[in-house]
Amino acid sequence: MKTKKILAAATASVLLLSAALLAGCGGDSGNDGGDGQSADLTKVTVGASVTPHAEILNAVKDDMKAQGFDLQIKEFSDYVLPNQEVNDGSLDANYFQHEPYMNQFNAEQGTDLVALAYIHYEPFGIYPGTRETLDQLEDGDAIAVPNDTSNEARALLLLEDQGLIKLREGAGLTATKNDIVENPKNLDIVELAAEMIAKNLPDVAFGVINGNNALQAGLNVAEDSIASEGADSLGAETYANIICVKAGNEDNPGVQALINALKTDKVKAFIEDTYKGAVVPVF
Repeated sequence: MKTKKILAAATASVLLLSAALLAGCGGDSGNDGGDGQSADLTKVTVGASVTPHAEILNAVKDDMKAQGFDLQIKEFSDYVLPNQEVNDGSLDANYFQHEPYMNQFNAEQGTDLVALAYIHYEPFGIYPGTRETLDQLEDGDAIAVPNDTSNEARALLLLEDQGLIKLREGAGLTATKNDIVENPKNLDIVELAAEMIAKNLPDVAFGVINGNNALQAGLNVAEDSIASEGADSLGAETYANIICVKAGNEDNPGVQALINALKTDKVKAFIEDTYKGAVVPVF
């Protein structure tokens, strides 16, 4: 009798243990963040600047999920690492730059990156520092511009449009401050990393800032700049921000799905409603 009780207890323990193990297995298979789908999704990892690129990507995460992809967004605060990580395969794609910058990066770094889709452009603006209007400029005042070639050229072209300087004929999109042939006020063109210009506005008369860095600093080109690129400017035509991949990865299904998700009326409306002219869709 005692033996039967012991066997029964042992059998019950085995059954309970089996049930617990089965429950544990079931719990693991459902450990997908609550959406019930993550285990079946294909991961796509994209590098992006925080504003506006990562924000725009976050707006299509659900659309990507519906296409069978888990969009992972890795945020960067610089312009070098996201390209390096696409080139070495750590990222499937990135979204933070325009094609002239990518081409310059390829030439300087020996990378093999390509533009796959054009999504938006961010108007460059001239933002007040110690001066509030251009007619307050005095001889020798400093104006900060980005120090990378493609963005510096864009900033200088905007200053030229305002009549502050004149560039060497033909300098165009490769212009640097060495191409300035007329500078009536002897302006000191200070070259800084693009992401540092907004922080240095208190030390210069004006700063010429590209859109995403302005937004990250709480500035809006439509409200805070005293001059900006027009929709028909060379900058608007040339500097659309791109989805970038390594050559050979153009047919990546996840990246193609991302482009399809971005080029929609939904995303166009999101950009226009969110950024009020500081970010302009080009599709």
